[in-house]
Amino acid sequence: MNILGVPILTFLVFFPVAGMVVILFLPGSRTKAIKLAANIFTGLEFGATLLLLTRFDAASGDMQLVERLPWIKAIRAQYLLGVDGISLLLVLLTSLLTFIATLSSWQAVQKRLKEYYVFMLLLETSMIGVFLALDMLLFYVFWEVVLVPMYFLIGIWGGERRLYAAIKFFLYSLFGSVAMLVGILVLRSQHQTFDLTAMVAAGSVIPAALQGWVFLAFFLGFAIKVPMVPFHTWLPDAHVEAPTAGSVLLAGVLLKMGAYGFLRFSLPLLPEAARRYAPVLVVLALVAIVYGALVSLMQKDMKKLIAYSSVSHMGFVILGLFVLTPMAAKGAVLQMVNHGISTGALFLVVGVLYERRHTRLISEFGGLSSRMPVYAAVFLVMTMSSIGLPGLNGFIGEFMILMGTFPVSWLWTAVAATGIVLGAGYMLWLYQRVMFGKLSTPANESLKDLTFRELATFLPLVVLAFWIGIFPKPFLAVIDKPVEKIIRIVNPAHFEAPR
Repeated sequence: MNILGVPILTFLVFFPVAGMVVILFLPGSRTKAIKLAANIFTGLEFGATLLLLTRFDAASGDMQLVERLPWIKAIRAQYLLGVDGISLLLVLLTSLLTFIATLSSWQAVQKRLKEYYVFMLLLETSMIGVFLALDMLLFYVFWEVVLVPMYFLIGIWGGERRLYAAIKFFLYSLFGSVAMLVGILVLRSQHQTFDLTAMVAAGSVIPAALQGWVFLAFFLGFAIKVPMVPFHTWLPDAHVEAPTAGSVLLAGVLLKMGAYGFLRFSLPLLPEAARRYAPVLVVLALVAIVYGALVSLMQKDMKKLIAYSSVSHMGFVILGLFVLTPMAAKGAVLQMVNHGISTGALFLVVGVLYERRHTRLISEFGGLSSRMPVYAAVFLVMTMSSIGLPGLNGFIGEFMILMGTFPVSWLWTAVAATGIVLGAGYMLWLYQRVMFGKLSTPANESLKDLTFRELATFLPLVVLAFWIGIFPKPFLAVIDKPVEKIIRIVNPAHFEAPR
C-alpha cells in the first residue's frame, strides 16, 4: 500500500520530516503560518495512520506491510519496517497524541515557535520509527533520536528547573540506551543478523547463562524508560518542568516504549531468562503500583501527582507482561493505550489551568466547577478513566491484568488491587480540592471555561475513553494474535496445561 507513491510505513515514519522542512523554510515572523503548518502535518499524519486499518488483517499474528531494503551491507543491517496489532495501536496512539499535543500548544507556546514545532515533528518521526522498526540497529537509532527533541522541549520550553530536568532525563535515558546497545550487539553476534523476525523464527539459540546477561542489558534500557522503581526518579522532574505538550507525549508515548521493548524483544528473544526473572519484575511492578499511589497521595502539585500516578499505572503494565499469561499480557497492551489516553488528557487538564493561572498548586484552586462547568465535566470523565471506573477504558485493561494474574498468584492480585483503591483516593482527592468547595481565591473568579480549540483537544480522548470502556472488542481483536504468539514462545507450558 502506497501513499503518494511511497510505501505506507515509510510515509508514516518520514512524513513529519517533510513538515519540518516546510516549517524551516517559513520566516520566523509568520507565527500563524508556522502553527498552521505543524497542525496540518500532524493532522494528516494521524489520518494516514487510520489508512493502516483498511489494510490490516486482525486475524494474523504476523508482521504485515513489511518493507525491506539493504541499509549497511557490511554488518547486514537493513531498513526493515513492519506492523502487527501491538505496534498498530501504539502508532495510532502516537499520531493522535502528537496531533492533540500540537493543537494544545497554539496559545501555550509563544517563543521560538519554529524550533518548537520542528522538535515536535522530529519527536513524532522517532517515536513512530521505534514502533515500526524490525531491524534492531534501526530500532536503536530511532530510540536514540527520541532523546534529542525531548531534551530540547524540556530544556528550552520547560519551567524554572528545566535544564536540571532535561539533563537528568537525558543521562538516565542514555545510560539505559548504552546498556541496551550492548545487548543488541550480543544478539547480533549470536544470530548473525539484526533482523528481529529472523531472530524470533530461529528460536532460542543463546545459552541460558548468556541470556541472563542480555536480559539484564535490555532490562536497564527498558526499565528506565517505563520507568520502573528504582529508576523512576527522572520522571517527576521531567513532567513538572516539561511544557504541557511535552508531558502529554512523555506520559502518553515515551513511557510505552519501555513496555513495548519488553514485549517485543525481551520476552520472545530471551524466553528462558524472561521466565527466570519474571518473579523479580513482578515484585518490582507491585512495588511501583503501591509506591507510586502512596506518593501521589502526598503531592501538592497537580502535575507531580499525575506524574507519580504514571509510575503506579505503568506498574500494572509490567505486571501484566511478566505474569506470562495471555489474558494479562493483552490487558497490559490495552492498558498502554488506556494510560496514554487518560494520563495524556489529565496533563492537558492541568495545562489548561496553568495557562490561565500560571500555578499548579492544588491549594490555589477550589470551587472551579461553578466557573468552568464544561472543564469540570471533562476533568471528571478523565479522572474516572484514570481510576478505572466500569464503562470507561481504564477498567477494561486493569480488570484483564488482574484476571490474568489471579491464576498465577492470588497474593499478587491482592497487592495490585490495593493500587486501584489508592488510585481512587488520590484522584478523587485531587478533583474534590480543585473543583468543589468555595471559590475563595479572587484570581479564580475570572477564569473562563474551555475554548472551542481546547475542547477539540479533549473530545477524541473522551470518545476513546467511552468507546474502549463500553465496546473494547475492536481493540482487543487486533492485539489478540500477536500477543498470544509471544506468550506461546515465552511460556508454552501455559498452553499445554489443562485449564
